[in-house]
Amino acid sequence: MLSFDATDDGYLSELAGWVAIPSVSRDAGPETMRAAADWLASRLAFANARVEETAGHPVVRGEWLGAPGAPTVLVYGHFDVQPTGSAAEWLSEPFELTAGTLPDGTPVVRGRGSSDDKGPVYVVLKTAQAFLDQEKALPLNVKFLFEGEEEIGSPHLPGYLAEHAGELAADLVISADGAMWRPSEPSVSLMSKGLVSLDITVEGASGDLHSGRYGGTVANPLHALAEIVAGLHDRAGTVAVPGFYDGIPPLTDERRAVLAGVDFSEAGYLAALGLAEGHGEAGYSTLERLWERPTLEVNGISGGGKYTVIPHAAVAHVSCRLVPGQDPDAVIAAITAHVRANAPAGVTTAVRPDEARVPAYTIGADHPAIRAATAALEAVYPGQQVLLTCIPGTLPASDLFERVLGAKTLFFSFSTSDEKLHAPNEFLRVARLREGMRAWEQLWRLLAKGGPGLSGPHGKSRNP
Repeated sequence: MLSFDATDDGYLSELAGWVAIPSVSRDAGPETMRAAADWLASRLAFANARVEETAGHPVVRGEWLGAPGAPTVLVYGHFDVQPTGSAAEWLSEPFELTAGTLPDGTPVVRGRGSSDDKGPVYVVLKTAQAFLDQEKALPLNVKFLFEGEEEIGSPHLPGYLAEHAGELAADLVISADGAMWRPSEPSVSLMSKGLVSLDITVEGASGDLHSGRYGGTVANPLHALAEIVAGLHDRAGTVAVPGFYDGIPPLTDERRAVLAGVDFSEAGYLAALGLAEGHGEAGYSTLERLWERPTLEVNGISGGGKYTVIPHAAVAHVSCRLVPGQDPDAVIAAITAHVRANAPAGVTTAVRPDEARVPAYTIGADHPAIRAATAALEAVYPGQQVLLTCIPGTLPASDLFERVLGAKTLFFSFSTSDEKLHAPNEFLRVARLREGMRAWEQLWRLLAKGGPGLSGPHGKSRNP
């Protein structure tokens, strides 16, 4: 068993230096993104690390291949972060890693990127370094790929992967991104939802109009858009777009029984959100909708303003989280047809899909990597049952790795979904650093033995 630092101070001080680099991929300049990449590469020197340029922000690569005959894994994560949002909502400076506690006394550190994804990536670096310092080797072959564009949809990762597929080939991808379900129990995710997004545009007159001079004589694009948006769902919350649910297999009684057995309080879930009641697709529980069913959400509407005008155009921004069986292109086509069929008189409509179209990703509960991850978590959290969950969000790289590299992705992150990812006051539970290192140690040891049963193009099965 590896030994790690006696106190957390050194880990937190080092992580603070990385959090201090404001690597917001949406806004930061190339020098800032390069600084974050260089920081990471310097801690990955044991793996011949280098920063490689793409058409966008750089990637950090490395590999340690000194375990002949053992499986090869590709560790993935990202060093870019989300914008901070309103500075007034933060309890501390967003890019200063600041110690604090939760209401129950749990020690945490706050800072943008602490949980998504710098903290979880840092856990992997320290685990690998401990192996090399104490055992002079890793138990299996490890390649590393950390990108700087995950928070903006990884626009240049597909091209980079295609160009370097041979170099990045592995038996399994392990993602340090993708939070656990909740802090009260360890969990492993079997699915992440897919994603399509689009704009619905409604246009009326050739320009904005005075609402007194022209009001009541021409169609108002905002009124028309509101009617279209309202028609995307029925009153109960079921998506009313014909064909939206096509291809989704029925939710079986067996799966419903499994979900019913999950320790989940709907009242507690809603209370944490400041709500008295939920809303959504009829015929399904809150947890079933969250893990098993697709969504269509209006994320924003723009047009006009607080002045007396009839705007000439209005736009709704829409996103859909997809589940297995849904075809992203078919979903876009269904929404487009629905908008056209329900356009009010006096306006024109257009549906403009965003480029990214990500199908849902799944990995079987019986996959060797899932069995190994479950065993690793059971070793770190003795006596606790490991929950098999779904990530309701989207991790585009997982589908990409399967298509380009032919490798499944195991989500193995030590952030949790309540740690205000993407919101002000993002935080990481300090205990997760050591728990994560212990779990990565156990996972690599198990996978080195075959997982048990891990096999692929680069490593033969080596059962214990």
